[in-house]
Amino acid sequence: MTAELLLKTVAQHYSTNRPFVVYSRPINNLVKCWLQQDDTLHITDSFEESGFAFSPFKLERGAVIFPKDKCIHHVVTTDDFKVEPSDESVNLFSDKKREHLELIAKGKEAINTGNLTKVVLSRRQSQHIDHSNPLEMFKRLFNTYNNAMVYCWYHPKVGLWLGATPELLFKIEGRELTTISLAGTKEYNDDIPVNWTSKEKTEQKIVTDYITSGLDPYVERLKISDVETVRAGQLLHLKTRIIAQIKRTTSLKDLVKTLHPTPAVCGFPKHDAMNFILTHEGYDREYYTGFLGELNLKVKKTRNPNRRNIENNAYALVSVNSNLYVNLRCMQITKNEIIVYVGGGITKDSEVEKEWEETVAKSKTILKVL
Repeated sequence: MTAELLLKTVAQHYSTNRPFVVYSRPINNLVKCWLQQDDTLHITDSFEESGFAFSPFKLERGAVIFPKDKCIHHVVTTDDFKVEPSDESVNLFSDKKREHLELIAKGKEAINTGNLTKVVLSRRQSQHIDHSNPLEMFKRLFNTYNNAMVYCWYHPKVGLWLGATPELLFKIEGRELTTISLAGTKEYNDDIPVNWTSKEKTEQKIVTDYITSGLDPYVERLKISDVETVRAGQLLHLKTRIIAQIKRTTSLKDLVKTLHPTPAVCGFPKHDAMNFILTHEGYDREYYTGFLGELNLKVKKTRNPNRRNIENNAYALVSVNSNLYVNLRCMQITKNEIIVYVGGGITKDSEVEKEWEETVAKSKTILKVL
């Protein structure tokens, strides 16, 4: 099957109002799709199933899962898609600047007078559309953001979402866990060396410290990399990679509840930041800053010729892997509207106007595909 034929297959499935996801993980040329064969809405809160998970920001609502055994699967390899030229110009002008500036100011006040160290405040902006082609948008995402998890996800009882997220929630291969601490944002400029401020460095360290302390009861042999600058489209971020061995008593639900939502999408302390968001943000994030990805998939591993014990050798051939990504840089598409979600981390050193400009830069990242 070619890449174009795969998307035609997905389009036909979509026309019958059945659930699907088409996606590509960062820095590879594999495009995968899952086609659920009926419109049943499967929900998980145990994360013990094998499938593709799509979780809202508020975890207590439960994550939608496409069970592996209820789906047809296709995988193709491609370097890029042929993209049809677009005759529709989309420029999401927001008239909510004053409201968002006031929200940021409230966040700073709460940090200066209370227990909050950081709070992530977001907004959404929308535009009317006469028609949309989500799979054409997916092609543009794939061609533009090779270092992101790009996806198009649909369930008739939930909605249609697309995104290009640079942030891994966590990856599990057997008992090895990998996660990242990603925070701080600057616009990329090839002519100007990046210079991170103390505010941005502090923001990223908060995320790193939160992740490592939260994981401590559930893992062993934890390793933390140096901080590096990474690029996601036209944006730069600070990133630290964290690798650990999962204890045998640890469940996937333990890890999900510990790591989601991270300070990069909620704040710190988590409980205080969540309460502030739910009280003051003024809208339902739904699946924005939730997470999505492969859950508990069995993967065959190459046999190690040096192993002598046949039973151990056979056991080592299969590992159970999960790859979950934070749902950032995303949009929701309804029958006649595109809704884009963007936000930023607020600390005591935040400058209100610059925080607004950061959300504008992030909205441009996802709007490029339109």
